Amino acid sequence: MIQVKNLNKSFKEARVLKNINLSFEKGKIHGLIGRNGSGKTMLMKCICGFVKPTSGQVTVDGKIIGKDIDVPENIGIIIESPGFLANCNGYKNLQLLAMIKNKIREEDIIKSIKSVGLDPKSKKWVGKYSLGMKQRLGIAQAMMENPDILILDEPMNGLDNRGVEDIRRILLSLKEKNKTIILASHNKEDISVLCDTVVEMDNGEIISK
Repeated sequence: MIQVKNLNKSFKEARVLKNINLSFEKGKIHGLIGRNGSGKTMLMKCICGFVKPTSGQVTVDGKIIGKDIDVPENIGIIIESPGFLANCNGYKNLQLLAMIKNKIREEDIIKSIKSVGLDPKSKKWVGKYSLGMKQRLGIAQAMMENPDILILDEPMNGLDNRGVEDIRRILLSLKEKNKTIILASHNKEDISVLCDTVVEMDNGEIISK
């Protein structure tokens, strides 16, 4: 589903990714672990087409990112803190984002918000949300268009124990539907419960897989 070949990324003298070679099989949950600054987020950004590699390539579903297509098709993404309009409620935020591709209906947005334990009818502005609520809304946004691939950077960040259990259950159900998920987490339990494969990174390199 996803192949990363001889991937390198440098910013002036700093090498952020060093000769990364990986493949991510369809229908599985793949874990990325490593301390802050290890290269996990930069690797995800390259896979998503947000950052152009210095050398090497990423292929998603047979198409080279940055050559055949700019951004992978049918992908849901959470990288760093989800960005939403602070003075709109959760539903309005997702409605506006859904208008970009215009491929889903109101019912799909409502279903996605409910699936993460939020109320689609709530008038509360997102600016008043807790970190955990914003994270739930971000996951709803990533899932709402029923993508084949999910790229999730620390999706459990800010969630309480119940929230973590909810999201784990959702991710495992998506795996059963043959979705491909790449998940970065600092939580060893998340990785052990969810992931079929685990790649450990440090200082821009793969140190175990």
